Amino acid sequence: MTASRPRDATTKAGDQPRLPAARARLAELARFGSVGAVAYVVDLGLFNLLRFGPGELLIHKPLTAKVISVAVATLVAWLGNRYWTFSDRKTSSRRRELAGFVVVNIGGLVIGVGCLAFSHYVLGLTSPLADNISANVIGLVLGTAFRYVFYRRLVFTGGTAAAPDAPAPSAAEAPVPMPGVDAVRT
Repeated sequence: MTASRPRDATTKAGDQPRLPAARARLAELARFGSVGAVAYVVDLGLFNLLRFGPGELLIHKPLTAKVISVAVATLVAWLGNRYWTFSDRKTSSRRRELAGFVVVNIGGLVIGVGCLAFSHYVLGLTSPLADNISANVIGLVLGTAFRYVFYRRLVFTGGTAAAPDAPAPSAAEAPVPMPGVDAVRT
């Protein structure tokens, strides 16, 4: 008779292999959100510093200030995602990764601007509140989802810890745990 682990009412047969993958994905999403939040603060802070900070360097050039703040925030986001969020998936080609990252960010920007344009010009919702909701809530959510998916599929495409094409070891090939010996190994 073999002893098996008791299952609670919420666990179904076959769910155990999916649980670690779901936890890993949630952790990755949390890191992605954290990096995005830092990049957002950099964008917002630098934009306002350039426009209204000491010396008011770009007080009359809001578009220039925004381009600079977005460029710096994009670099911060790339570094955070490369070395933290997708650290196990980074490639050896930093230039290709950065170029892909910029292209995906432009796609996310187009989504946000598209939401604003649709709301403002097609639906005729022209109040500051409507503009902010369409661009900075709906556009931000859709653009962030777009970025996450395409960062994983197009930008950070390096191998993970386990090669996807490598077959799982059979029961005969799997190491047999040995009490006492395994404790010494760790």
